[in-house]
Amino acid sequence: MVTDCSFVRRIQKSIKLTMKNFLSIIAAGTLLVACGSSKSTVNDLATANPISTAINLSAVTNDKAPVTINPGRFIQETVTYRLPKVIQGTYSVSDFGKYIDDFKALDYDGNEMAVTKVDTNTWTIANATNLDKITYLVNDTFDQEVNGGIGGDVPFSPAGTNIEPDNYVLNLQGFIGYFDTLKNAQYSLDVTAPASFERTSALQNTNTTSSADGTQITTSYFAPRYFDITDNPMMYGKLDVEEFMVGDIKIVLSVYSPNQVHTAASLKETIFKMMEAQKSYLGAINSTPRYDIYLYLSDGSEGSPKGFGALEHHTSTVVVLGENSSKERLAASMTDVVAHEFFHIVTPLSVHSEDVHYFDYSNPTFSKHLWMYEGVTEYFAQHFQIYEGLVDNDTYFATVNQKIQTSKNMDDAMSFTVMSENVLEEPYASNYYNVYMKGALIGMCVDILMREESDGQRSMLSLMKELSAKYGKEKPFVDDNLISEITAMTYPSVGEFLNTHVVGGTPIDYDVFFEKAGLVSGEATVPTSYIQSGAGFIFDADREKGQIKFSDGVKANSFWTEQGAMPNDIIKTVNGQALTMENAQAMLGGMFQWKEGDAINVVLERDGKEVVVETKLTPAFTTAKKLMENENATAKQIATRKAWLKS
Repeated sequence: MVTDCSFVRRIQKSIKLTMKNFLSIIAAGTLLVACGSSKSTVNDLATANPISTAINLSAVTNDKAPVTINPGRFIQETVTYRLPKVIQGTYSVSDFGKYIDDFKALDYDGNEMAVTKVDTNTWTIANATNLDKITYLVNDTFDQEVNGGIGGDVPFSPAGTNIEPDNYVLNLQGFIGYFDTLKNAQYSLDVTAPASFERTSALQNTNTTSSADGTQITTSYFAPRYFDITDNPMMYGKLDVEEFMVGDIKIVLSVYSPNQVHTAASLKETIFKMMEAQKSYLGAINSTPRYDIYLYLSDGSEGSPKGFGALEHHTSTVVVLGENSSKERLAASMTDVVAHEFFHIVTPLSVHSEDVHYFDYSNPTFSKHLWMYEGVTEYFAQHFQIYEGLVDNDTYFATVNQKIQTSKNMDDAMSFTVMSENVLEEPYASNYYNVYMKGALIGMCVDILMREESDGQRSMLSLMKELSAKYGKEKPFVDDNLISEITAMTYPSVGEFLNTHVVGGTPIDYDVFFEKAGLVSGEATVPTSYIQSGAGFIFDADREKGQIKFSDGVKANSFWTEQGAMPNDIIKTVNGQALTMENAQAMLGGMFQWKEGDAINVVLERDGKEVVVETKLTPAFTTAKKLMENENATAKQIATRKAWLKS
């Protein structure tokens, strides 16, 4: 992330200085000099000072953390303070203001001032020339989750917050807000916590002080603007931390496993191997000197997060996965999830539109190009594994076919640009998941086209590098012009494809693109998991009744067919634990990890009667499409395939 010195204009407030305030002023003044500012005098205007903020984790009561916001002196009569409604990368409403209690505005004599709560995330304060500071309490989001942010009950877990005695997930947008009139203000942040805590953050650390008795430590951070507050999560508490180098990138892996099932050391080799391959794949584009991975492992208990996945930032990612995963399954999940987030350093972090660059946390507009931000990123996260030799052809082809089948279960004729631009609304919101399926397949098709047209010399990745060179982190593109720009930079066939299948709603015939790479698609019996078949997942959710049922897809899973399971059977319990809408993601994730020979007990309900499946697991198979090399492929098709797959 780049610190923009044009924003470095503010220094600490001088009214009623304490020694601690004075030292903060000196530190902030040093930052001004370092950034080449000509300003050398101290004043108390909010427009000339960083917004001074503080979170006290040592004063948490009733699961609420106190926050203080000290902006400096305002000269206008009314000011507006907001917590984000939506944050970048989530494409859903979070409403962080819902988790704020006891909001107070205090004048310079310590008296409470009148505050008007305008909406869920917004407060206005009159007579703002008398405003000294704002205080409030923050509830965390993890222990209020029902569906892990799916369906809008709370923020998506990796974007959420956690306040526990031994763990704090500080996605700072849940704690710190912004003033409408100070959108480009700098921030200073003090986080106070017990001295025994581990603490990790990539945000610039300006100072560390200890309490007189040595039990508390206050760490001071600096952020050039509010974006940097939201872009730099932190994790505090009883963490397991490993730091290691991958080339010239320092990787900081912070793991919280509540029952000490997994450690950072046990994941280090997986992360190292993965990121080493990513660096090789990306080449010169991987410019960040440090990358933080914050992994929270949920044990599935009440109050634990349920929205498994990750959220990207410029130099870090927050990951939430299940603690009950085996070491092998967790390693595989980390490879897929973290690889996806790391590839976001290409897009949207290096290539993005004005909607992303000038993001409005209160009333956001959305770019048309989720096919690129999420789809191409997901494509890279899978493609690098075959290209760098981490998986074989059959494994990669199975992933591609699964994405094809899943995408066809959604609206395959929906314009991706229209969906992206209206992603918070229906019917588009319920099709958002398709950005990881069809969006990745769009990236694959463009990649194959580019390699075919250039005789293997250009690719989807080379195109993204060219776009990065043209734009970069600080220069957004015009949303409506991207397709025509890509067409001019590449080939007419690429423009025709994007206009037909991305702007337009014509479904993609993937066999046309496989043929270009000397592949053919046929039917085959292939291994599957205990929660999938060739058509995708074998469950349906009845939200009104709060039930999980087998779908028609169960008939294509050999294991469940052998056990007599039928479509519409309600799954009541799995190994003695009730399966509900609230715990479905965690429990089905556990079933995904079942292994041959495991003993299981599953209670079903069929037509009001109980059906018990008690057995040991045997291998599960399904009939699915399988990609194979075409024996009659031309020399050009073979060359395109070798350029695409490096094999």
